[in-house]
Amino acid sequence: MTHLNFTVPSMSYQVLARKYRPKNFDSLVGQDHVVRALTHALENKRLHHAYLFTGTRGVGKTTLSRILAKSLNCQGTDGQGDITAHPCGLCDACTSIDAGRFVDYIEMDAASNRGVDEMAQLLEQAIYAPSNARFKVYMIDEVHMLTSHAFNAMLKTLEEPPEHVKFILATTDPQKIPVTVLSRCLQFNLKQMPPGHIVSHLENILAEEKITFDTPALRLLAQGAQGSMRDALSLTDQAIAYSAGKVTLEAVQGMLGALDHTYLVRLMDALAAQDGAALFAVADDMAARSLSWSAALQDLGTLLNRIAISQAVPAALPDDLPELEDIQRLAAQFSAEDIQLFYQIVVHGRQELGLAPDEYAGFTMTLLRMLAFTPLHSGGDNKTQSMPPSAKPVAALAKTSTAAKASIPAAATVVASKINESSAPAAKAPNPAMAALAAARSGKSSKPTGELDDDDSAPPFPVTSASTASSTTPSTAPSTAPSQKKTELNSAPAQVIVNDAVEQSAAPINLPTSSSTTAATATSRIDWPVVVRKLELRGVAQQLATQSELLSVHEDDVVIKIELRIPVDTLLSAGSVEKLATALTGYLNKKVSITTEIGVVRQTAHAASLAEQAERLQQAEQTLESDPFVQTLKREFGATIVPGSVRPI
Repeated sequence: MTHLNFTVPSMSYQVLARKYRPKNFDSLVGQDHVVRALTHALENKRLHHAYLFTGTRGVGKTTLSRILAKSLNCQGTDGQGDITAHPCGLCDACTSIDAGRFVDYIEMDAASNRGVDEMAQLLEQAIYAPSNARFKVYMIDEVHMLTSHAFNAMLKTLEEPPEHVKFILATTDPQKIPVTVLSRCLQFNLKQMPPGHIVSHLENILAEEKITFDTPALRLLAQGAQGSMRDALSLTDQAIAYSAGKVTLEAVQGMLGALDHTYLVRLMDALAAQDGAALFAVADDMAARSLSWSAALQDLGTLLNRIAISQAVPAALPDDLPELEDIQRLAAQFSAEDIQLFYQIVVHGRQELGLAPDEYAGFTMTLLRMLAFTPLHSGGDNKTQSMPPSAKPVAALAKTSTAAKASIPAAATVVASKINESSAPAAKAPNPAMAALAAARSGKSSKPTGELDDDDSAPPFPVTSASTASSTTPSTAPSTAPSQKKTELNSAPAQVIVNDAVEQSAAPINLPTSSSTTAATATSRIDWPVVVRKLELRGVAQQLATQSELLSVHEDDVVIKIELRIPVDTLLSAGSVEKLATALTGYLNKKVSITTEIGVVRQTAHAASLAEQAERLQQAEQTLESDPFVQTLKREFGATIVPGSVRPI
């Protein structure tokens, strides 16, 4: 007969989550608010009879209950110890609780012992004194799984237990616990672990284990753990096995199926270039790797979040991010409004992924939505981006520089000034801004396209161009006939009008250098609405600037004195005048003092903005009316355009 001898390998390896379970309050990570409260209670002997620990999985509920049980029953190295916030870890009570064999520390799983009979049996044993401890500690895990009868059975004992009994309840769902039980417990809500705490803890553990690692890989593990330290340690165990003893970024990405950030960066670059073909090329590359589309949208949202942080608070980004340079580059290419819009589209796209015909279609539709809503100009450097052919006619009406964006509303002024060259004096003219606004609100123009009366030519606010400023004086030339003015206006391209406004607003503000210069001359050489748009103001100070009218400007060698008229005195609250003066001082590089008076205002930045909106609306209505397709619908089907439904793009 042949005898076979088998050698059973010793189970010496212990998983990291158990090997490095905290043994005292000092080694517990991420729960400082709970540690502080329990430490003070133990030091002052102010002990409650029932504790409730709540929180998601892997945040330390069971670990905290074991540390608390050791603190209550620690005997010290000499056997003469007392209740302490710093258990020795060497006495029989401490070592037995850590090993899970302490007789007077009873851990009960409520998921498998949830009936009233099990609870009654436990409570019957509670009346007996501990056999070899100071307190008999009952730890009931997942207590929300108990039945209503079991909860009712424990109420009386939980409210007035024997002096030698302490209850510790733990749950991941405190909403399912009856209020009568909650009111009898001292409740502590354990927080999810921040990624930074998890990364720091993993670095210490891997250094102790003498395992090489990449810090970006640990950050990826921390993100995958979703706030659970136990999950992070389990993933680290898996990464060690997957990478054969070296935790690298490439290995962790392959293990988790994480998306390489280069795909996301390529997507953002394609959006910046308005290149739909490049977007689909990246999507096809991702499909070839069978990547999760939901995870891709999640990671894209994370990237957009970091770009927004880089734009608003650059110092808040960790220096060890592997994609830090790409984030900073993309933050300069897009405006903050673009990133906020993209983030919202991505979040909603991920929610709607299950409603799409398939996940690939849902993902690509999200990308197309981002492409469709990308503004024609974006970015901190304001460089012109490439765009589809259909967008080029619209793009021709605007420049992408900061000066253009701030001064495009001045187009209405230039139009009015060109007409004013052959009109009556401005002193007798009504404000065309108000007339244009009234026409826009009524949904129709009171005059044929391009026709203006001689008294409709006063500019809505002063402009910086000398030729335009001179047009406000009565003209000595013969008045042009209305039909001739109509021809000239209709023949002027819209692009030329807007570019004239851009050139005027881009010119520097030339304030008078002599104190003898009159206020009227100084005022005519500063475009108040354009200046207001370039100031970085908020709140009441911004309202003061936009709702005020510039009356006069006086400059001497020391200070620039500006006089404003405001409609209501409430705009003077919250130090708005001082804030406006400070902003103007920084903009003009010279000290500015402001005086105000209350009165009726006309030529304000707000009025100029309304005039520009009215001008754009009128142009949009005229474009729609002249469209051949719309004319065909009207002629053959009797179609009409609903008043007020036209919106300029």
